[in-house]
Amino acid sequence: MIHVDLWGPYSIPSIHGHKYSRYTWIFLLKQKSEVVKILKNFVTFIQTQFETTIKTIRSDNGSEFFMTNFFANKGIVHQTSCVNTP
Repeated sequence: MIHVDLWGPYSIPSIHGHKYSRYTWIFLLKQKSEVVKILKNFVTFIQTQFETTIKTIRSDNGSEFFMTNFFANKGIVHQTSCVNTP
């Protein structure tokens, strides 16, 4: 299971203009719209580098994580956490 979430926007962008980040593996984002590409690449990275498949991705109810077709094609179950819970 992979837990995903966004934190941000930072009030001050990084030197490269990034305003969002993610913890554990950190991906600096300029906009939330970058999540789809980053998450797709991350799933491929995990499958290739760790020779395993991701079975479940859990996110908050952020619309940026609703990638129904992608998850279905990969056989990944997308779970959402309860609203306003860590």
